Amino acid sequence: MTNLVVGTAGHIDHGKSTLVLALTGIDPDRLKEEKARGITIELGFAHTTIGETRVALVDVPGHERFVRTMLAGVGGIDCVLLIVAADGSVMPQTREHFEICRLLRIPRGIVVLTKADLADAGTRALVRQEVAELVKGSFLEAADVIEVSANTGEGMETLRAAIAAQAARVSQRPVESAPRLPVDRVFTMKGFGTVITGTLVSGRIQVDDELRLQPVGRLVKVRGIQVHGAAANAASAGQRAAINLGGVEVAQVDRGATLAAAGTLSVTRRVDVVLDLLASSKPLKQGARVRVHNGTAEILARVSIAGSEVEIPAGARAMARLRLETPAVLTRGDRFIIRAYSPPVTIGGGIVLDPAPTRPGVRSADGLASVLALDVAIEKDADAIAAMVAAAGLAGLPREAITSRGGVAPVAVGATLDALATKGVVVVGERIVAAHHLARASDLLVKLVTAFHRTQPLSDGLPREEARERGFTSTRVDVAVFERVVEDLKKAKTLVGSDRLALSTHRVAASGEDARLRVAVAAAYQSAGLKPPDAAAVQAAAGAPTAAVEKITALLLREKVLVRLETVVFHADALKVLKDEIRALKTATADGKATVDVAAFKDRYGISRKFAIPLLEYLDRERVTRRAGDARLVI
Repeated sequence: MTNLVVGTAGHIDHGKSTLVLALTGIDPDRLKEEKARGITIELGFAHTTIGETRVALVDVPGHERFVRTMLAGVGGIDCVLLIVAADGSVMPQTREHFEICRLLRIPRGIVVLTKADLADAGTRALVRQEVAELVKGSFLEAADVIEVSANTGEGMETLRAAIAAQAARVSQRPVESAPRLPVDRVFTMKGFGTVITGTLVSGRIQVDDELRLQPVGRLVKVRGIQVHGAAANAASAGQRAAINLGGVEVAQVDRGATLAAAGTLSVTRRVDVVLDLLASSKPLKQGARVRVHNGTAEILARVSIAGSEVEIPAGARAMARLRLETPAVLTRGDRFIIRAYSPPVTIGGGIVLDPAPTRPGVRSADGLASVLALDVAIEKDADAIAAMVAAAGLAGLPREAITSRGGVAPVAVGATLDALATKGVVVVGERIVAAHHLARASDLLVKLVTAFHRTQPLSDGLPREEARERGFTSTRVDVAVFERVVEDLKKAKTLVGSDRLALSTHRVAASGEDARLRVAVAAAYQSAGLKPPDAAAVQAAAGAPTAAVEKITALLLREKVLVRLETVVFHADALKVLKDEIRALKTATADGKATVDVAAFKDRYGISRKFAIPLLEYLDRERVTRRAGDARLVI
């Protein structure tokens, strides 16, 4: 069966609740105060089945004081019944409710003239004319106008048929998306505990699901579900549902909370938007304090107009950033209403372009351009996400932001990544980064390495960690991004090295005084053979300060002209001669067997144990000898 959520809108005492009762047999006025005063104060709910359509009706208050409550119900509506009493015509709250529905882009509706039995034909015709003027140019301009009387039953079957016909025209809500249910009521049911109600905007909720109540982030478990008053194993997008939750008390849940899967929505205190002001409103000044209504939440905010404008004229459209005083639960494409702070009248509405912008401000020309880049059709997700990624710099965005910020259904993330790849967005580990930011980072890293070679010509490269700290200092830049830049440069054969990074064209070459020292230090070790000089002797032979000798010694070690064995440094030529001589011992014996022990080795080369032990262990490592007890066999 098709699900349809229908909401009422209209002035107080124009017969909304009476009409809902006549359609469903359920009285939506559930509170004693409502019964006593004859008006709807809280949201009322009822349901019925018309043909193959399950209809959930949301009866919203009509009194100005309760528009906030009305907004809590209207956000999940597929079709609105704009109710005007035939004996009362269009009233101030009729206009405000209509403007709210228009700003929220409710797709379609029906105009219902109630109390038809209380007005003559001439009055009805006049009311029709006034309604036509109100809805001209709007989504209701071509809507059915049905005259009814809940008392006599006039027009009721025509209205039911019209409601059922809407179901075939309404786009079904996305079941494959992540579950999202704005909470419009919360109460305790004896024997069950905490129960919330709301319209499932998207996705599917099943018994035993573990979800989060945002913005507080509280983990809850679904214990039970009711749809249209009957127990169910699951609720799907487009259905009104009552959800019994475990893990939370009633006092910990407020209207305005959202039940959702973890990581699928942004919890934010600033949001970039496009605003549309009503022609009847006053200009909205820079920094104005407003009331923002989204879903079932009302949040106070300050308006920061993108660019350098100081106000948004009445009836105009503008880009802006809303700085929220408390956290909101949003994603791209969400629609909202703004009301003046005082008096709280509706002044406009808008759509969320980016629920969690990384750019620090929007008042500059660059800030305006950044927000304008997001103002593309909501279905062009990849274009907007690519703009978000570009604005995020080298830090990029986590992959989950494709859903939480971009509003993309989890099942569509793969296809969106493919589309992003064609727009220059690269996946790096668990983040997505603009390719041009990676290219700039590559250029920066090459410049860092080049400068290091210039100042340290005898070094074989810039230490890898130092390169990361100097070129990728932002705490938001993931290590994986740095590693990707390095690997790309190595694949391009621009850089080489592992612990140290060097240009592939770099060659260590000593010149001037360094060249003289290199020859002198190497000669000091070469002439000493297997009795290498100490640091003081090398310094004296080279005629240079300690620091200069150490720098050249390090260069010769990297070049493998010198070799360090434990704490002792030998010339590589001396070690080569040693290996050749020890191997020759084997061929010099009649049986082809030769051994070497420490004492004989010391005597043969006239060296101390300090040099003999590291040299013998070196011969073992080089597979010239193999230790056997106290002696070594020549292999």
